[in-house]
Amino acid sequence: MTVDYRAQTVLLTGASSGIGAAFARTLAARGTNLVLVARRADRLTSLAEELRRTADARVDVIPADLARPGAADELHQAVTEQGIHVTGLINNAASGSFAPFLESEPARLSAEVAVGALAPMRLTAAFLPGMVNARHGFVINLASVSAYLPAPRMAVYGATKAFSLSFTESLWTELRGTGVTVFAVCPGATATDFTSSMGPDAAVLTAGKLRRPDDVVTTALNHLEGRDPGPVVIDGRANRLGVLTSRLLSRRRAASTMARVFDPRRVTAR
Repeated sequence: MTVDYRAQTVLLTGASSGIGAAFARTLAARGTNLVLVARRADRLTSLAEELRRTADARVDVIPADLARPGAADELHQAVTEQGIHVTGLINNAASGSFAPFLESEPARLSAEVAVGALAPMRLTAAFLPGMVNARHGFVINLASVSAYLPAPRMAVYGATKAFSLSFTESLWTELRGTGVTVFAVCPGATATDFTSSMGPDAAVLTAGKLRRPDDVVTTALNHLEGRDPGPVVIDGRANRLGVLTSRLLSRRRAASTMARVFDPRRVTAR
């Protein structure tokens, strides 16, 4: 599809760092108006000020904690009250933890579900009707290669990504012919600060070669601009190969393999 980025207004969650910030900088450089959403208001404001200095685009900021009940609906209301017409939605925000399920705080796991599954669903439900009525728009959901495999020590996070992938693939089918493009992006290990709050054991997640946030954004936007984009795009050749290989494994073997991959002793033993 041909994308006139200067005619777009994109609401981007998880915009304050990592892949979200990379999306914001790339889209602003192309003239896209942005509504930046994140929990960390200071980082969000700093990024917005940078973009206003360097890009010819409108940048609005709405700090929000999407783990909080009702946050998605309040966000939609705030956008509506400001008269902002959203033509694109990128559900990038995520919350994760790295520990065995029985050692994890239920409240933190609930936040992972709220941010990774409930909020994207509610935001999509809120903004999608306007796109369908206009017969134009796009929704990009950030899933993960974890959507394809068990994720021991990240069981709930992995489950939210599986939800995101299945949800998006189903929407893609339902919205064929509406003029609205919907797809999921599945990165693998990426050089962001996402794992920094998960504790030292999470170092195993970044032990290999990492993709850059800009790589993920390039993959996503190239897919958006492609002819008849499919329901999912996997970032990076190694990740695509890994997902393909995983389909040859039984569920039992896949779970056992990922338990070894996510074992913190794999890093500390080096």
